[in-house]
Amino acid sequence: MSESQDGKWGIAHVFSSFNNTLITITDQTGAETLAKSSGGTVVKQNRDEASPYAAMQMAEVVAEKAQAAGIEGVHVRVRGPGGNGNSSPGPGAQATIRALARAGIEIGRIEDVTPIPHDGTRAPKNKRL
Repeated sequence: MSESQDGKWGIAHVFSSFNNTLITITDQTGAETLAKSSGGTVVKQNRDEASPYAAMQMAEVVAEKAQAAGIEGVHVRVRGPGGNGNSSPGPGAQATIRALARAGIEIGRIEDVTPIPHDGTRAPKNKRL
């Protein structure tokens, strides 16, 4: 896991909700986007956008572009929907990380950057059965 001086590293921003998964690979500063993909670019049905299969396909495409740009390893930033609803990442998050590793990209740090509200908007009312 040591970063060598000759190997170029980037950041893989993975947003995973229960409706879609987005992957963006940037340089170390996060300013320049090197590769990006979303669930809609790899599957036909809307219901499959958040699936682990779609996440694996996206990760392969993004990994290819990143390696072409000279990226050898990435630090992964996983983000869930956040807010006062469900803050856990969707089903595509884990599959994305696994597929990136399988595609030959070294994985550095994995961190959760899901936004946490500090008393933001009011939570939705309780749904009685």
